Amino acid sequence: MIKCITIDDEPLALGQIKAYISKVPFLEHVAEFSNAIDAQRFLANESVDLIFVDINMPDLTGTEFVRSLTTHRPMIIFTTAYSEFAVEGFKLDAVDYLLKPFSFADFNRSANKALSLYELIKGNSNPPSSEGESDPSDNEHISIRADHKVSLIKVKDIIYIESSGEYVRLHLADGSRIMTLFRIKNIETTLPSDMFMRVHRSYIVNLKCVTGYARGRVFLNNNEYVPLGENYKEPFQNYIKEKYPSL
Repeated sequence: MIKCITIDDEPLALGQIKAYISKVPFLEHVAEFSNAIDAQRFLANESVDLIFVDINMPDLTGTEFVRSLTTHRPMIIFTTAYSEFAVEGFKLDAVDYLLKPFSFADFNRSANKALSLYELIKGNSNPPSSEGESDPSDNEHISIRADHKVSLIKVKDIIYIESSGEYVRLHLADGSRIMTLFRIKNIETTLPSDMFMRVHRSYIVNLKCVTGYARGRVFLNNNEYVPLGENYKEPFQNYIKEKYPSL
């Protein structure tokens, strides 16, 4: 179950979100707040997985509240009646943004994006074994929700990841592809940084599968290539120079 809280200075909005949460089987509503300051006090002693928070609130706005969560930041879904706040919300790596008034279908779609991220993070966690040591196999897979099921994907089998709007498409070594509702920035944080690199705003590559690069392209061992973005060129080239100093 995903433990969540709701924060909104409008009682009707709180009631609606709470009613929507009750219809989603994997969500557990643990508390509601009419202001972000009370929510801060609650989170000082309690932990949750997901926060539904309005942006435009008096005293402490939703974005200010999220920025204050420096030690442990749960997943965030912003809710607001003002679309101009969307960009600011996504800069804080929010899972999603719900524009009021929103339907249950919109809410359920956002909740499922949170579930996908939650399962991916949990699937990549590395809990101690019974002897108190880490089990290396725990980092060998990621869990992806697609086609009405959760699939365990071997990390080494991912050649590259492609962003397609609010979805990402995983290109695998056997030639298959898996598409799931996810933001590329979120999936990037769950992958081992020594193995995967963002080379374009829409592409992440498995560095072990890179066979070369030229003219703004990164070539991969499945006879494909992806674009090398201008903003990502320098860190990629630095990696190549460090990894292959004789080149």
